[in-house]
Formats: sequence, C-alpha cells, structure tokens
Amino acid sequence: MELIQKYFPDLLDQQIYQLYSLKKLYAYWNAYVNLISRKTFHNFYQQHVLFCLGIAKVFTFYPGSCVMDLGTGGGFPGIPLSIVFPHTEFILVDSISKKIKIVERIIYNLNIKNAYTICIRAEKLENKFDFVVCRAVAKISKIHNWIKNKFRCTSIHNNGALYLKGGDLSEELKKFPHAVEYPLINYFREPFFKTKKVVWISNI
Repeated sequence: MELIQKYFPDLLDQQIYQLYSLKKLYAYWNAYVNLISRKTFHNFYQQHVLFCLGIAKVFTFYPGSCVMDLGTGGGFPGIPLSIVFPHTEFILVDSISKKIKIVERIIYNLNIKNAYTICIRAEKLENKFDFVVCRAVAKISKIHNWIKNKFRCTSIHNNGALYLKGGDLSEELKKFPHAVEYPLINYFREPFFKTKKVVWISNI
C-alpha cells in the first residue's frame, strides 16, 4: 500500500482505507474463486492496483461521466479507478456470473457508491458510455468491434477507450494509427512497468 501512496500522495483518508482494504478482501475471496492469479498475488498492489491506476496517471475522468470496465474479471481496473474517481460512474461488465457476484460483494464491503456491475457479454450490452477501460482481455481490434457503438453521441467529452497493455503493440495497433501509447515506466519506476502501457484511442 505504501507503493500506492508513493505515487498518489493526494489520496483522501477514505480512499486510502478503501485501497488498503482491497488486499484482505481479495485474499479472502480468491480462496473461493480465482479472481487474481495466485502466482502474482504477492505483488497485489504493484501488478494489479498500481498497474490499473496507470490510467489515472495519463487521463482524468470528469465528474458525471460514465465509464465501462469491459471484461472486469475480478474488478480490475474498475474498482481501483472508482475509488480514485469517486464522482465518476463505473459500470463493471463481465459474462462470468460467479466473478460478478463476488465483485458486487467487494464493492459493497468497501462502501463504493459509484461502481455497479452487469453480468452480460459486452457485445450484447445496450448501455452507452463516455469511456471504456479494459485490461488486456483480447486484441484491441476485437474489443473495438465490441464497443464501437457503445459511446454516447452527446458526450461533451473527447470520449474513447483506454487499454492496459504490455509488450510490443506495433502489429496490434496497425489499424489504429491515431492511437496514443503512454509507457508506464515514465510514471512508475519499478521494473515491472518497463513494458507496460496505457493505450488511448479516441472515438472521434
């Protein structure tokens, strides 16, 4: 948790408490359902929480905007982002009901008021959003086909999608010449982030 406060020194006490409580909750629920790889759980704050909060280093969600976390799995990046952006609405979407049910419990236990869940395949979702966030659930081109009609046409923001990715993305981004890559090593000095990136693709 010290790692989070190192890079986000302006967090409020409630946000610190919620982020601090995350590891204990995930340790409990991970014994029942594999929300997070047990191989990486010992680096919970670095590889899961801080990685997801990389989005918060490169982008600010405006109060009142609505964000879909596509393929949220165990609640990442939606839960950490909903804590850091308490005035933005986050809809955590996944088709695996047992994971969504636990994510609901975690949201309830943390008293997060701006995060909600929907158990559905993303391509069948009829809701509209200002932004989409996603942590490497598929190739960007595939995800783009799922979400291209999911954006609010009346959004006052420059809406689009933010992807958490790793490695060389040159091939994957050939179809998206306007994509912007943000290497997270520019924000977080730990070696884990050497190949990690946030990719922003505007919907305009």
